[in-house]
Amino acid sequence: MLTAPQLPLPVRSFNAVVRATWKLGRRPLALDVPSLLAAARAQTGLDDFGPGTFREGLECLVQSLEDEARLSPLGRVIAQQEILMALTSRQQLFDYHRRFPDIGRGVISEPVFIIGQGRSGTTIMHELFNLDERLRIPRTWEVDHPFPPPETASYNTDPRIAAADKTLARANFILPAFKRIHRMGATLPQECVRFTTHEFTSLIFWTNYNVPTYARWLKEEADLKPTYAYHRLFLQLLQWRHPRSPWVLKSPGHLWSLGELLDEYPDARFVQTHRDPLRMLASLTSLMTHLRKMASDSVDARQIALEWAQWNALGLNASAEFRASGRIAQDRIVDIDFYGFMDDPLAQMRTLYASLDLEFDEQTSAAMAAYLEVHNAQQHGAHRYDFADTGLDYDTERARVQPYQDFFGTRQEF
Repeated sequence: MLTAPQLPLPVRSFNAVVRATWKLGRRPLALDVPSLLAAARAQTGLDDFGPGTFREGLECLVQSLEDEARLSPLGRVIAQQEILMALTSRQQLFDYHRRFPDIGRGVISEPVFIIGQGRSGTTIMHELFNLDERLRIPRTWEVDHPFPPPETASYNTDPRIAAADKTLARANFILPAFKRIHRMGATLPQECVRFTTHEFTSLIFWTNYNVPTYARWLKEEADLKPTYAYHRLFLQLLQWRHPRSPWVLKSPGHLWSLGELLDEYPDARFVQTHRDPLRMLASLTSLMTHLRKMASDSVDARQIALEWAQWNALGLNASAEFRASGRIAQDRIVDIDFYGFMDDPLAQMRTLYASLDLEFDEQTSAAMAAYLEVHNAQQHGAHRYDFADTGLDYDTERARVQPYQDFFGTRQEF
């Protein structure tokens, strides 16, 4: 069975010392909506948070964090800072749109969405697209620090790049083994779930914390139309002074909301990657077991596997049902087999560019080939995991994802 990694001694010592102060009567850092909103206003000097569509998700998340997440002292600090970053970014985005109406008139034409489930090759694919300076890919530094909006003249030298790398270095110190599972870097592509946190309808919260009540709300009740309206506003801000086209975006979170995505971007194009769902389930369980350790000393890999098995099947089967409906025209989507892609990613990218009507020039080809020489699955050591590590019943889980496998004909790894 999977177990969460041990945190470095300085982190364990910090958590122990703070817990000791709690026993002596000092109150833990509180997470409550009025205090968080007040702190955001104090940081920005702004009062407007835009439409109130974010409030239900924020309230549900905060309650779930307090009641269920079993946050460590460090976890409480991380959660507070993550929520404050989302709130202050939201305030500043609406302030920029108000002061500079031209931002909202920016056109987003035929964006490309990579919508494969996590651990199916989407990360390396997005990284390869990121090497083509003609395309517009959201990078980690500008997603986390978007104000003032990035500019072409300083896009590759902006001091926020170094600041973002320092933040990531702290995360790597806390979870040094995580880089074997997922690469992080200020200039690497960032997923849409990172900025839909501003609407508090993001899968990233459930990935990072044990918040099952919030997850159920997100899955069963949340209205995601405002999320995609906000998504457009954010892209318009990023492209205002650094325009490129098309946008190439990525998030497995889109699998659960393809209808809402197409309502907002009716001319969108898609790339869906496919892999054995149970292999993805095992890898994602390992990833989340590592990630949640940063914020909690009580991480239950079995619980994560049980919850993610349901989410995994729901998203994959929903994508098959949506595809069968014909809502996405066949010439607007490209299906990529994970195994074929990993066997020869450069050839697959060439084919993908052709399918998307993009020019695959020699400069782009050379840059991708050089990147692949260095950045591969063994760069930081192998990520080892197995379905048996989840503790789930194989036949039950195979049956759960059968609709997806039947529709797309995905192969089984075991």
